[in-house]
Amino acid sequence: MSGSKKSRAAARLAAVQALYQFDMEGTPQASLLDEFRRHRLGMEIDDEKFADADIPFFDDVVKGVIARRDEIDEALSAKLAEGWALSRLDKTMLQILRAGAYELMARADVPTGAVITEYVDVAHAFFDEREAKFVNGVLDAVAKSVR
Repeated sequence: MSGSKKSRAAARLAAVQALYQFDMEGTPQASLLDEFRRHRLGMEIDDEKFADADIPFFDDVVKGVIARRDEIDEALSAKLAEGWALSRLDKTMLQILRAGAYELMARADVPTGAVITEYVDVAHAFFDEREAKFVNGVLDAVAKSVR
Protein backbone atom coordinates (compact mmCIF):
# COMPACT_ATOMS: atom_id res chain seq x y z
CA MET A 1 0.00 0.00 0.00
CA SER A 2 1.46 3.37 -0.93
CA GLY A 3 2.18 5.89 1.81
CA SER A 4 -0.62 8.26 0.86
CA LYS A 5 -3.17 5.47 0.44
CA LYS A 6 -2.18 4.04 3.82
CA SER A 7 -2.35 7.47 5.49
CA ARG A 8 -5.83 8.05 4.03
CA ALA A 9 -6.94 4.63 5.29
CA ALA A 10 -5.63 5.56 8.75
CA ALA A 11 -7.42 8.92 8.52
CA ARG A 12 -10.71 7.20 7.67
CA LEU A 13 -10.45 4.76 10.57
CA ALA A 14 -9.56 7.60 12.96
CA ALA A 15 -12.42 9.74 11.58
CA VAL A 16 -14.92 6.96 12.32
CA GLN A 17 -13.53 6.68 15.86
CA ALA A 18 -13.65 10.45 16.37
CA LEU A 19 -17.23 10.65 15.06
CA TYR A 20 -18.23 7.83 17.38
CA GLN A 21 -16.75 9.74 20.32
CA PHE A 22 -18.48 12.94 19.18
CA ASP A 23 -21.81 11.11 18.97
CA MET A 24 -21.49 9.26 22.28
CA GLU A 25 -19.81 11.90 24.46
CA GLY A 26 -20.60 15.16 22.70
CA THR A 27 -16.94 16.21 22.77
CA PRO A 28 -16.76 19.70 21.21
CA GLN A 29 -15.41 19.52 17.67
CA ALA A 30 -12.26 21.60 18.30
CA SER A 31 -11.31 19.52 21.36
CA LEU A 32 -12.04 16.31 19.51
CA LEU A 33 -9.85 17.20 16.52
CA ASP A 34 -7.07 18.40 18.83
CA GLU A 35 -7.20 15.24 20.94
CA PHE A 36 -7.00 12.96 17.91
CA ARG A 37 -4.21 15.00 16.30
CA ARG A 38 -2.11 15.11 19.45
CA HIS A 39 -2.77 11.71 20.97
CA ARG A 40 -3.99 9.23 18.40
CA LEU A 41 -2.83 9.95 14.87
CA GLY A 42 0.56 8.38 14.22
CA MET A 43 1.08 7.74 17.93
CA GLU A 44 1.81 4.64 19.92
CA ILE A 45 -0.77 3.65 22.51
CA ASP A 46 -0.21 0.51 24.57
CA ASP A 47 2.56 -0.57 22.18
CA GLU A 48 0.16 -0.37 19.26
CA LYS A 49 1.44 1.96 16.57
CA PHE A 50 -1.29 4.03 14.98
CA ALA A 51 -0.48 4.58 11.32
CA ASP A 52 0.46 8.09 10.29
CA ALA A 53 -2.79 9.57 9.10
CA ASP A 54 -3.44 12.21 6.47
CA ILE A 55 -4.46 14.88 9.01
CA PRO A 56 -6.06 17.42 6.63
CA PHE A 57 -8.14 14.56 5.20
CA PHE A 58 -9.08 13.38 8.71
CA ASP A 59 -10.10 16.94 9.65
CA ASP A 60 -12.18 17.31 6.49
CA VAL A 61 -14.11 14.07 7.01
CA VAL A 62 -14.83 14.76 10.70
CA LYS A 63 -15.80 18.40 10.18
CA GLY A 64 -17.77 17.60 7.05
CA VAL A 65 -19.82 14.84 8.68
CA ILE A 66 -20.58 17.02 11.69
CA ALA A 67 -21.52 20.03 9.53
CA ARG A 68 -23.69 18.08 7.08
CA ARG A 69 -25.04 15.39 9.41
CA ASP A 70 -28.74 16.04 8.71
CA GLU A 71 -28.21 15.97 4.94
CA ILE A 72 -26.03 12.83 5.22
CA ASP A 73 -28.54 11.07 7.48
CA GLU A 74 -31.33 11.89 5.03
CA ALA A 75 -29.33 10.36 2.16
CA LEU A 76 -28.57 7.26 4.23
CA SER A 77 -32.12 6.85 5.52
CA ALA A 78 -33.41 6.89 1.95
CA LYS A 79 -31.19 3.88 1.15
CA LEU A 80 -32.03 1.68 4.15
CA ALA A 81 -34.45 -1.20 3.73
CA GLU A 82 -38.11 -0.56 4.46
CA GLY A 83 -38.75 -0.42 8.19
CA TRP A 84 -35.13 0.31 9.08
CA ALA A 85 -34.10 3.55 10.73
CA LEU A 86 -30.63 4.95 11.37
CA SER A 87 -31.42 4.79 15.09
CA ARG A 88 -31.52 0.97 14.85
CA LEU A 89 -27.99 0.75 13.48
CA ASP A 90 -24.97 -0.03 15.60
CA LYS A 91 -23.35 3.31 16.57
CA THR A 92 -20.02 2.42 14.95
CA MET A 93 -21.79 1.25 11.79
CA LEU A 94 -23.63 4.57 11.63
CA GLN A 95 -20.36 6.53 11.75
CA ILE A 96 -18.83 4.35 9.01
CA LEU A 97 -21.84 5.04 6.79
CA ARG A 98 -21.84 8.76 7.60
CA ALA A 99 -18.14 9.15 6.80
CA GLY A 100 -18.49 7.19 3.57
CA ALA A 101 -21.57 9.13 2.53
CA TYR A 102 -19.81 12.42 3.26
CA GLU A 103 -16.91 11.46 1.00
CA LEU A 104 -19.30 10.42 -1.76
CA MET A 105 -21.18 13.72 -1.47
CA ALA A 106 -18.32 16.14 -0.92
CA ARG A 107 -15.06 14.61 -2.13
CA ALA A 108 -15.39 14.33 -5.89
CA ASP A 109 -11.58 14.01 -5.95
CA VAL A 110 -11.88 10.51 -4.45
CA PRO A 111 -13.14 7.83 -6.87
CA THR A 112 -16.43 6.14 -5.91
CA GLY A 113 -14.86 2.68 -5.87
CA ALA A 114 -12.07 3.84 -3.58
CA VAL A 115 -14.51 5.37 -1.07
CA ILE A 116 -16.65 2.24 -0.93
CA THR A 117 -13.69 -0.17 -0.72
CA GLU A 118 -12.03 1.87 2.02
CA TYR A 119 -15.14 2.00 4.23
CA VAL A 120 -15.79 -1.70 3.68
CA ASP A 121 -12.23 -2.18 4.97
CA VAL A 122 -13.02 0.02 7.99
CA ALA A 123 -16.15 -2.08 8.59
CA HIS A 124 -13.98 -5.22 8.60
CA ALA A 125 -12.02 -3.73 11.52
CA PHE A 126 -15.20 -3.82 13.65
CA PHE A 127 -17.62 -6.28 12.07
CA ASP A 128 -18.05 -9.55 10.21
CA GLU A 129 -18.48 -10.03 6.48
CA ARG A 130 -22.26 -9.60 6.63
CA GLU A 131 -21.99 -6.07 8.03
CA ALA A 132 -19.18 -5.20 5.60
CA LYS A 133 -21.50 -6.21 2.74
CA PHE A 134 -24.19 -3.99 4.26
CA VAL A 135 -21.77 -1.02 4.18
CA ASN A 136 -20.96 -1.85 0.56
CA GLY A 137 -24.64 -1.95 -0.41
CA VAL A 138 -25.69 1.24 1.36
CA LEU A 139 -22.70 3.29 0.14
CA ASP A 140 -23.14 1.97 -3.41
CA ALA A 141 -26.78 3.10 -3.32
CA VAL A 142 -25.80 6.52 -1.93
CA ALA A 143 -23.11 6.87 -4.64
CA LYS A 144 -25.68 6.23 -7.38
CA SER A 145 -27.87 9.04 -6.04
CA VAL A 146 -25.17 11.66 -5.35
CA ARG A 147 -22.58 11.14 -8.09
